Amino acid sequence: MLVLSRKKGESVIIDDNIEITVIDVSENGKVKLGINAPKSVSILRKEVKKAVESENREATRKVDMGALKGLKRP
Repeated sequence: MLVLSRKKGESVIIDDNIEITVIDVSENGKVKLGINAPKSVSILRKEVKKAVESENREATRKVDMGALKGLKRP
């Protein structure tokens, strides 16, 4: 893991096409970031990604495999 220090208004460039800029740092230590990246790059907060993955795993457990066997392929 690369650990960097940045001040408000400073940026980090990743792979020549992703720029992460520190927009603001509040008194309580909360950091606001701006991310400029191509639309093809997926950007999610980690907790959202984990929640989606968990829900996807749960959904696959509820599938009735017997019902799927009756489906015909196109």
